Amino acid sequence: MFKAPRGTQDILPAEQPYWQLARDKIREVSSLYGFRRIDPPLFEETGLFVRGVGETTDIVEKEMYTFKDKGGESLTLLPEGTASFMRAYLEHGMQVLPQPVKLYSTLPLFRYERPQAGRFRQHYQFNAEAIGEAHPAVDAEIIALAWSLYSSLGLKGLKLQLNSIGDSRCRPGYNKLLTTYLREHQKRLAKTDRERLSRNPLRVLDSKESASQKVIAQAPKSVEHLCEDCAAHFAGLREYLGLMGISYTLNHRLVRGLDYYTRTVFEFWAAGIGAQNAVGGGGRYDGLAKLLGGKDTPGVGFGLGLERIILAMQQQKISPPPDPGPQVYLLYHGAAAQNEAIRLAEKLRGAGIRAGVSMGGRSLKAQMKQADREGVKFALILGEKEIEKSTVTAHIMQTGEEFTVAQGQLLNWLSDRLFRR
Repeated sequence: MFKAPRGTQDILPAEQPYWQLARDKIREVSSLYGFRRIDPPLFEETGLFVRGVGETTDIVEKEMYTFKDKGGESLTLLPEGTASFMRAYLEHGMQVLPQPVKLYSTLPLFRYERPQAGRFRQHYQFNAEAIGEAHPAVDAEIIALAWSLYSSLGLKGLKLQLNSIGDSRCRPGYNKLLTTYLREHQKRLAKTDRERLSRNPLRVLDSKESASQKVIAQAPKSVEHLCEDCAAHFAGLREYLGLMGISYTLNHRLVRGLDYYTRTVFEFWAAGIGAQNAVGGGGRYDGLAKLLGGKDTPGVGFGLGLERIILAMQQQKISPPPDPGPQVYLLYHGAAAQNEAIRLAEKLRGAGIRAGVSMGGRSLKAQMKQADREGVKFALILGEKEIEKSTVTAHIMQTGEEFTVAQGQLLNWLSDRLFRR
């Protein structure tokens, strides 16, 4: 017996209403904020992520699904979406469009990481990116877009974590200060964090290693070492969030895991969904375009994990509308009646009525049980008598009443009862 690979899942029909609701709300809310859909390919040149995401990140070092195609080119399944959005922006000359260019998509992403609650090696993510404008109001709008999605899904108790990590002017000084502090206390750090310290000291702040927590708690705070422009940007963002009525918590340890982030970083947290309680996050990436060979181009965006969102909905007992099942079910006895039932079912579907029809020559009693399990309002019965007279016996499932309806009047008869207001 084959099974789904570790870290993947089958999204079964019973779970699809959650996914459909999330996708519907994503499209609806994205439209409200003026974001337009883009669908990049599911694999890119490996160099896009090595240069864009960063050679020393966990994603590039440990998690990417990389392979060589038959032409010998190194390709990688998407481990994240932002680099692809920026590549598309540059490749297709979107800088000539009104700025910022607002793009979104729902993407399957692929990372070889330890599976846990709501986290899979193939997972789905809602990405939204605003490229081409550096004003802090754009940061606030991106955060508001995510906040509106959560609200539209009925999620409660979520918290916004916010920080600024500076830019290329002020971050080197902060990194030097942080590195000096961490090296003074490196004997108290976990082994993993001592290794990170030599490659990317900022990532130590994001450590989940229990041995490192007391050291990290006393580390210098990036917001206290911002240059004048970064401090003004962060103050402006907080002011706009206040105008929008969005509360937040300053989290001085928040850095995010990708090298391209500058200035604003944020995450949304929800309780009760596993050890990693983030349901999404993002930030500003003003240096990414230049890393990918383009001109300096500001950008800000986020990635929200759909599995994490759905897990939070289930934890909070939020029930999506069920997928619509058949409204009527056609039953028959006799081969000629079966053919007529199949023909009539297709006619009803063409008129917008969800119709099921029994297959396999079951008894009429068994077909009626199936109609009951399907939860239909009407069972439409065909036999020799009905075929001779071009009629249908309409059985009302709730009351057991039966009516003889001419086939020529069946659409009107059903429409009046199914769609009446």
